[in-house]
Amino acid sequence: MSRLAQTAGLTDIQREILSTVRDFVDKEIIPVATELEHRDEYPQQIVDGLKELGLFGLMIPEEYGGLGESLLTYALCVEEIARGWMSVSGIINTHFIVAYMLKQHGTQEQKETFLPRMAAGEVRGAFSMSEPALGSDVSAITSKGVKDGDEYVLNGQKMWLTNGGTSTLVAVLCRSDEGHPEGTAPHKSMTTFLVEKEPGFGEVRPGLTIPGKIDKMGYKGVDTTELIMDGLRIPANRVLGGVTGRGFYQMMDGVEVGRVNVAARGCGVAQRAFELGVSYAQQRHTFGKAIAQHQAIQFKLAEMATKVEAAHAMMVNAARKKDSGERNDLEAGMAKYLASEYCKEVVEDAFRIHGGYGFSKEYEIERLYREAPMLLIGEGTAEIQKMIIGRRLLEEYRFQG
Repeated sequence: MSRLAQTAGLTDIQREILSTVRDFVDKEIIPVATELEHRDEYPQQIVDGLKELGLFGLMIPEEYGGLGESLLTYALCVEEIARGWMSVSGIINTHFIVAYMLKQHGTQEQKETFLPRMAAGEVRGAFSMSEPALGSDVSAITSKGVKDGDEYVLNGQKMWLTNGGTSTLVAVLCRSDEGHPEGTAPHKSMTTFLVEKEPGFGEVRPGLTIPGKIDKMGYKGVDTTELIMDGLRIPANRVLGGVTGRGFYQMMDGVEVGRVNVAARGCGVAQRAFELGVSYAQQRHTFGKAIAQHQAIQFKLAEMATKVEAAHAMMVNAARKKDSGERNDLEAGMAKYLASEYCKEVVEDAFRIHGGYGFSKEYEIERLYREAPMLLIGEGTAEIQKMIIGRRLLEEYRFQG
């Protein structure tokens, strides 16, 4: 195990799970990640391995066939997986956000229908808030669900859907105005719809089209797509929780889990970048000695390791806060913000240590250099995190005048 990013207070079961995942990453992910990434190939064999390990059911309660583990256990597993290849952690992230939302907010019928199959990896989840024109302004959503008898008719275009092609269950946030009088705040007239579909691209069910994969700078392998709804009909019992108008709160609850996940991914990528940097610095020689013996490189390694440790500590704190049942938007925002920024910096420092070789596709650091920027915007930009953090601090430190 690495000397860095150790977590105190883990149970024997947690340590065993993490040891198994780390071994899987070292043997099954790291050796093939760069080759698959360069081909933008979906890592089906790796995903099958994760399914066999039971990771798709990691946080799903035991009564539904899952392992019933905590968010902390999940986040530490994500950290290990992202250390191998960040795209693989993305495949399970949206799956778990949907499973978490079902566990916390779903009706009993919805839980019984989906959670056992999600735990087995037979149903793969994706969730969808963003649209082409709104970015982080969730209140500006224009996709709409209109009641029609015992069904809802959904229309609209969604964007940046991770697992859009491979998923079979998508939690989609839409406006739903019935029962909400004109002038109701936008966030109180939104509903989460559970949309079942076939995997693949094109028209995956009547009224629902997944056009194809978006070509990205990094974060390859995992399919990122649009989602187009044109007269999509779904039964009323597929409203998450059975009541309209609660979608915004349900999604924000899920996003808090997602932000801990992104923080964990940042920690994992930063750890791998440090490992590559410290290893290369001991192999590369200049002026008669390994570059690791030069003070400038030692200072850089010291800064990198400190950032890895700090980000890991904040991520663990945010996960434990959520597990306790307490509000954790402040901690999750801080962890996501710090871990993603530090990840970018640690990766760049490792890139600099590699010198010209860092620019070569033969070296793993080149892939990490393209992957790290996604974490700066995933689950909310740094600016959004600062807004959340700032508002929460003003609540906690309200001036008594």
